[in-house]
Amino acid sequence: MGSATISKIEKAIQYAHERDRFEFQDFAVKIRGVHGTHTVTYRDKTWRCDCDHFNGQGNCSHTIACEKVLGEMLPGGIPLIAH
Repeated sequence: MGSATISKIEKAIQYAHERDRFEFQDFAVKIRGVHGTHTVTYRDKTWRCDCDHFNGQGNCSHTIACEKVLGEMLPGGIPLIAH
């Protein structure tokens, strides 16, 4: 492994520890639930899910699970429940 690659890996490790460098803007993820697979999206600081519970309640186990997985990567103030 060359020194340039080693330098890039070291920088990546540094970035990974400095979570304030990251700003999630939008993404989509598929979650395999008990009753099927659902797509959760995050766009404009708002969660969405294609499951029936989310459409009726504005939140669901799928969006909550995403927030748990991302943990501290999401800055404070990002609404878990869409309005």
